[in-house]
Amino acid sequence: MLPVAEFKQFTDQQPAFKVLKPWWDVLAEYITIAMLMIGVFGCTLQVTQDKIICLPSHVPSGTAFTDATCEDFTKKRINTSGPSDSSTYEQLTGLRNNLDLQQYNYINQMCYETALHWYAKYFPYLVVIHTLIFMVFASFWFKFPGTSSKIEHFVSILSKCFDSPWTTRAISEVSGENQENAISVKVHRRKKTSTSSEAVELSPTGGSVSEKKVAESSSVTLLDKKEGEQAKALFEKVKKFRLHVEKGDILYTMYIRQTVLKVCQFLVITVYNAILVRNINFVVPCSIRMEDITGYDHFCCNHTKAHLFSKLAICYICFLGIYGMTCLYTLYWLFHRPLKEYSFQCARNETGISDIPDVKNDFAFMLHLIDQYDSLYSKRFAVFLSEVSEFKLKQLNLSHEWTVDKLRQKLQKNVHNRLELHLFMLPGLPDTTFELTELQSLKLELLKDVTFPASVTQLVNLQELTLINCPVKLSFTSFMFFREQLKVMLVKFDDIKDIPVWIYNLRGLEELYISGHFSQEMGRAGALESLRELKNLKVLTLHSNISKLPASVADVSTHLQKLRIHNDGTKLVTLNNLKKVFSVQEVKLINCNLERIPHAVFSLVNLQELDLRDNQLRSIEEIISFQHCRKLVCLKLWYNHIDSIPEHFRKLKTLEQLDLSHNRIEVLPSQLFLCTRLTYLDLSHNHIRVIPAGMGVLQSLQYFAVSHNSLEALPIEVFLCRKLKILKVGYNKLHRLSDRVSWLPLLSRLELKGNQLEALPQEIGQCSMLKRSGLVVESNLYEALPLEIREKMEAE
Repeated sequence: MLPVAEFKQFTDQQPAFKVLKPWWDVLAEYITIAMLMIGVFGCTLQVTQDKIICLPSHVPSGTAFTDATCEDFTKKRINTSGPSDSSTYEQLTGLRNNLDLQQYNYINQMCYETALHWYAKYFPYLVVIHTLIFMVFASFWFKFPGTSSKIEHFVSILSKCFDSPWTTRAISEVSGENQENAISVKVHRRKKTSTSSEAVELSPTGGSVSEKKVAESSSVTLLDKKEGEQAKALFEKVKKFRLHVEKGDILYTMYIRQTVLKVCQFLVITVYNAILVRNINFVVPCSIRMEDITGYDHFCCNHTKAHLFSKLAICYICFLGIYGMTCLYTLYWLFHRPLKEYSFQCARNETGISDIPDVKNDFAFMLHLIDQYDSLYSKRFAVFLSEVSEFKLKQLNLSHEWTVDKLRQKLQKNVHNRLELHLFMLPGLPDTTFELTELQSLKLELLKDVTFPASVTQLVNLQELTLINCPVKLSFTSFMFFREQLKVMLVKFDDIKDIPVWIYNLRGLEELYISGHFSQEMGRAGALESLRELKNLKVLTLHSNISKLPASVADVSTHLQKLRIHNDGTKLVTLNNLKKVFSVQEVKLINCNLERIPHAVFSLVNLQELDLRDNQLRSIEEIISFQHCRKLVCLKLWYNHIDSIPEHFRKLKTLEQLDLSHNRIEVLPSQLFLCTRLTYLDLSHNHIRVIPAGMGVLQSLQYFAVSHNSLEALPIEVFLCRKLKILKVGYNKLHRLSDRVSWLPLLSRLELKGNQLEALPQEIGQCSMLKRSGLVVESNLYEALPLEIREKMEAE
């Protein structure tokens, strides 16, 4: 019984592999067990019972000794009653038999070896050997080094996925969400076909459905943290396994090869068994030269197990035929079905998870085999192939990690004085974020797989959203919420084509900041999505590398007030579209590699502020054309290469703020001071040596900066500007500060550091608004002031 025990041990070692055994493999396995039992039974009979019994036969000389002779002798022997003694033999043959028991045994053994056909002798052993070969072929791919590791890994992952608590949870959650989205899509379609008044009425309906689903989802019992981490690990294992297995088809090829080998073995064994089975005979004539030993040369032998072996052979061949039919069906299944491609369409329909990807090669082949065992396995396994399911799990784990209290600790005021939450490099957006109802600004940087669910509607105070290299998906409910709620939107991506399209449909948006570069294949034509849906947009900032102003800017020409372009050194060649933005009040063209002031600017009759920072301006002679911009009050030409100021600058009568810092100006024309409305004048970081007379007419001047120049003295006219609050004259060549500084009663900041002053005038103490924090000067000069002046300046 040893072969049966070995087979049982072999099959019990891998019970989990049963999921990869279709019904025909299981049937073939049972057939091999039956064939093995036939072989074992025959081997047992061979060992425990006599193999052959022979009797001497007298054949007259000249008569052939054949099977018929033995059969005639046997019939006579059978028809004779009584014991088998010498007298009986004498009656049959007419000869007396003097053989003893040892001689009979010797004759039996000799005739068994020489007269009995080899097939009749070794039939049970052949059955055992054939069956063991079938077993090896049937399970070879479970043991082959190139396939066994993949199969073991897959079966291990499959069982864990099937038993994971997340599987049932994901199917229920995603199905619920799909129902919500389906309802939302229906509402959206109805709104498209309805009138505007009907659309307003339908909007609350979609919101109530969303809120109901959110409430139902929150009521579901959460998985504990350990189960969530285990499910997360399963997602990673499935991804890596799929990436590894889908590259080749070794499993598919090996299964075909072993099936072909089984078919070939079946054909060979069937043919030669059918031919040789007739050699199992009950009567066997035996002719051997033993006259010197026994006195006889011919014997009639009886193969005692022939009748039983013939019946076993017929049963074996029948089982072999059924086994062969399973092999042929397997070949038919292998070659007549697309087993290297697997579609999860059925799983997508039943589970409601619509993003389960189809697979190919060995991955697909194993799933086809699993379906033959139980299709439920593939359906539950498919949950771990879905990005939606993985996203849900990440959200669950994030909620465990980022609690409401932890998020609330990260709240702080931003530059717009809004309460902001900044999340950086998280695997997703925690659902607990939507419980911070006081949140006004949300900044997401380098987050992955961000989807705003319907629960975002809980952020009733949200006005500002920042996305920095953070792709975002929206449900219909969240999009409707953002469209009405958001006022400020900042988006920054490496490539401008990655910016979400839905931001161009936020009709309640007032400020839009876009940062991203155009790729080479897209060119630098400045093509942006249409902005016509942004009905309330007032501020548009574009930080990119465009070569011409986007034509879509004209879509917001009637209400756009501020246009800002940061071009990072890329030359802005064409600005003709700027003329169409007739309502703009502020224009900033920063680092656009401009060599002259664009003529399109002069046609903006509503322009109030122009900033041309960090360009390549050398001459500004065309500045006279600004007299047509009668509302221009602020002009910033800083960080350029301007070396002179034209005299017709005086025609800009409406100018209130002028910034010419960080240029190459050496001489100031006195006509500059004819812009009598100036309240802000910055001439720092130039090469100015002398301030011309006439500055005293600037009675509205409050800010004056000439630091980092080459001034050796300040004219008295500077101290006639009685409203001056900030005076910056540091890093020049001043030797003294006039005592008339006391004429500036509103002076609150005075920068003198970096000059060649020997002392500070005591009259500086009469500047009642000037405190120690506002006086920037060397410490030794300050310490030289009288004590009472220092105490006064240090007093709060």
